[in-house]
Amino acid sequence: MQQQQVVSQDEWLVERRRLLVKEKELTRLRDQLSAERRALPWVRVTKPYVFDTAEGPRTLGDLFRGRSQLVVKHFMMGPDWDEGCVGCSFFSDNIEGVLVHLEHHDVSYVAVSRASLERILAFKARMGWRFEWVSSLGSDFNYDFHVSFTPEELARGKVFYNYALQPMNSEEMTGLSVFYRDAHGDIFHTYSQYARAGDIFLAAYHFLDITPNGRNETINGNMTDWVRHHDRYGDAAAACCDGKP
Repeated sequence: MQQQQVVSQDEWLVERRRLLVKEKELTRLRDQLSAERRALPWVRVTKPYVFDTAEGPRTLGDLFRGRSQLVVKHFMMGPDWDEGCVGCSFFSDNIEGVLVHLEHHDVSYVAVSRASLERILAFKARMGWRFEWVSSLGSDFNYDFHVSFTPEELARGKVFYNYALQPMNSEEMTGLSVFYRDAHGDIFHTYSQYARAGDIFLAAYHFLDITPNGRNETINGNMTDWVRHHDRYGDAAAACCDGKP
């Protein structure tokens, strides 16, 4: 961290007010973007996706739990992984506290991974999370929403992720998808986001962003510099972007 200039209280107030103008502009732009996001057209979901859950096989409609809106976390955990992605785990630590508020605002939340339900539940218990987490192993769900990639796709050198063809060396990637279920039971895909778009949900990042040292990600330039599973900060294990041991 470089040494910052030290000024008088009055001089500091001038600079703080100048920054406040930009902060207010960003707030207004974020509100405008949110309105445009809600105005996006929808796509009807017609494929009968079935997931393996702690209660047995369940459809996508079942995951709404009687609510009209569903947020799906595409959690990176492949079929042969013993633990989930470090970044997705960091996300999940940040989301736990808001679940009760979402549920009382007509929104259900579920994480979906291609790992087997047995592996998912074991890791979930280790982390102490309470959100619903189901397995899409054996279905097309992850592939249709472009967060899992076949060996053939990876061999071609580029995959479709974050709305563009790009190089990829991981079979699993992260994202969020949103769905709406109307009174007739019809389901619509309303929105998906990928890659760094999920930063907005990371409360820990927003706290770090107002501190003098910020995120302090100076090696790889991202969370792999420092984020660990929350039960592993005491050991020397390196953070890993894809969650494999």
